[in-house]
Amino acid sequence: MGGGEAFARVQRIVSQGRLHTVCQAASCPNRGECWEAGTATLMILGGVCTRDCRFCDVPTGTPAPVDADEPSRVAAAVAAMGLRHVVLTCVSRDDLADGGGAAWAQTVRAVRAACPATTIEVLPGDFAGRYDSCRPLLEVRPDIFGHNIEVVPRLYPTCRPQASYARSLEVLGWAAAAGLTTKSALMLGLGETRAEVESVLKDLRAAGVSIVAMGQYLQPSRSHLPVIRYVPPAEFDELAAAARQLGFAAVAAGPLVRSSYHAEQVKAQAQSGPPRNG
Repeated sequence: MGGGEAFARVQRIVSQGRLHTVCQAASCPNRGECWEAGTATLMILGGVCTRDCRFCDVPTGTPAPVDADEPSRVAAAVAAMGLRHVVLTCVSRDDLADGGGAAWAQTVRAVRAACPATTIEVLPGDFAGRYDSCRPLLEVRPDIFGHNIEVVPRLYPTCRPQASYARSLEVLGWAAAAGLTTKSALMLGLGETRAEVESVLKDLRAAGVSIVAMGQYLQPSRSHLPVIRYVPPAEFDELAAAARQLGFAAVAAGPLVRSSYHAEQVKAQAQSGPPRNG
């Protein structure tokens, strides 16, 4: 898991700031590596999700009211970690009229004020498909707008019963239409076919997504969905090549890849431009 000085420093910053991280909440297998590198993916809007996706280890239930001081604590943590690039994610807040859109905008503005040189990658939910709820976040123009498609559409009723494949594509389309660099991620090993994955990649490109990540689903506990198949590394390489052929500017694919894994390097890859065909 990690236990070096850098790991302990990140743990201390997160604890003192009374913050949540997806690294801890979602039992990410890369927590040790990332925290030893001095970075963490901060999770806003509390630590309890209103949805119950069957692959996710984040606690579900009735969340506490929005903490008005959270944006300033997030900004302080980003400054303390000295991050050049920060990834911010959240729990779903279907209990809020705006799905957390105002809090998202406040957090981005707070980080920008405290760390003007830090680039900001956001990973919000789907705002229940309400554009007006998402608009405040679009208007503060994060450097990268991510929203994970997670699984192929056939698996949504089993894996994400409170979500919608079409709605997630729509959210990504909003960000692309706003001129933002847009990113998504897909888990493999839940029973999808190769043809279904390639179809999702085409849908993401059609929605304007320019960065994609693909990783192996790992079962967090016995109460979560089982792993149907462990995808060989060579197959991840083949899917990455297929994604590049479709014109994605940056692709991360491998068993331990997650949407925020090596996010700064993936951002740099995207900035170098899409691959040339032929």
